[in-house]
Amino acid sequence: MKKIFYLAALFLAALNLRPIITSVASMMSMIQTDLGVSALTASLLTTLPVLCMGVFAPVATKLSRRFGLERTLFFSILLITIATGLRGTSQTVAVLLITAFAGGVGISFAGPLLSSFIKKYFPKSPGIVSVYSISMTIGAALASGFTIPIYLRSEHNLPFALSCWAVLGMIALILWLGLARKKQQADHAVLPLRLPLRNKKAIQFTLFFGFMSSMFYSLTAWISPIALSFGNSPQYAAMLLTIFTLIQIPVALLVPGVVTRLGKPKLFLILCSVSELIGLIFLLLPMPILPAVIFLGIGAGGLFPLALMLPIIETRTPEEAGTWSAMSQMGGYIMGGFGPFFIGLVFDLSGHFQASIVAMLVIVSLMIGVQLSMKLGRKEEEVSS
Repeated sequence: MKKIFYLAALFLAALNLRPIITSVASMMSMIQTDLGVSALTASLLTTLPVLCMGVFAPVATKLSRRFGLERTLFFSILLITIATGLRGTSQTVAVLLITAFAGGVGISFAGPLLSSFIKKYFPKSPGIVSVYSISMTIGAALASGFTIPIYLRSEHNLPFALSCWAVLGMIALILWLGLARKKQQADHAVLPLRLPLRNKKAIQFTLFFGFMSSMFYSLTAWISPIALSFGNSPQYAAMLLTIFTLIQIPVALLVPGVVTRLGKPKLFLILCSVSELIGLIFLLLPMPILPAVIFLGIGAGGLFPLALMLPIIETRTPEEAGTWSAMSQMGGYIMGGFGPFFIGLVFDLSGHFQASIVAMLVIVSLMIGVQLSMKLGRKEEEVSS
């Protein structure tokens, strides 16, 4: 029963890590229209939380040692919930930016610590990361798929449509309150672990995470506007974002288990990246956009759980998993945060998305280069670096 409880806690926590971002992404065109902002300014609403997720990730392990893993995760979810709820107070860019910052800080704490949570409670089951990634994908899909219908049903009430996702956090907090109240181990008594800044493998993980998240958040932010620029309706454009998100669920479910059984993470990293490459090429061709979105969703759905899985399978303890995850997410999300911003800038400068798609092709090509250079397999001298 305890394992089921911990799985439920993991699922509900991860469910809250994306709605504050994807709810805005699905509404990007409406936000630009309602608030009268440029594509570059609107992209900050997805760029800012991702940057926060990178900048504040190293703080997570320090807070965990000071207050305990479960208690820190509880307050992370609480911060995300409050930030999401505050979006219902005003229809201004300032409120959206402030809550994007606060939500990003909360996610930056929860992200690496959930990897520690998996290492602590499921040390022999790294494939449990699929629960983590699937739950995040479901949360992202719910927000991207239903924010526009809620917006339309509420008579174009933008604050309500963006803030209603705080309900997910309230549900999670009920369960996590019990974990937060349990006696915390003296994590702060453990000798502090430094980020593996000089470890070649950890640096490769960080670069990979950066290119992967750049692609994910760029696609999340701009798939709908790209579809609109191709002459599709707003409803169909929103549906494509939902398809992009939903197709990641079965992929995220299958890939970690297959990798655990076959032991060939590098092969699947490259296959998923090639899937994204094919999707981007399809976007440049005179053909329906749906096949491109499917290939992009397959690639993104496999890459993210693998990015979460690598620090877990390449380390020995929950603390090491946390520091490796913190480093990869710190550098990775800082890199990734500039993705939507860069794509928006390229669009503003060129006036069309073809140049932006070419830029994403370059990003995926660089990601494949990093993956090819990886030498995976646990080695004591590398782990302890």
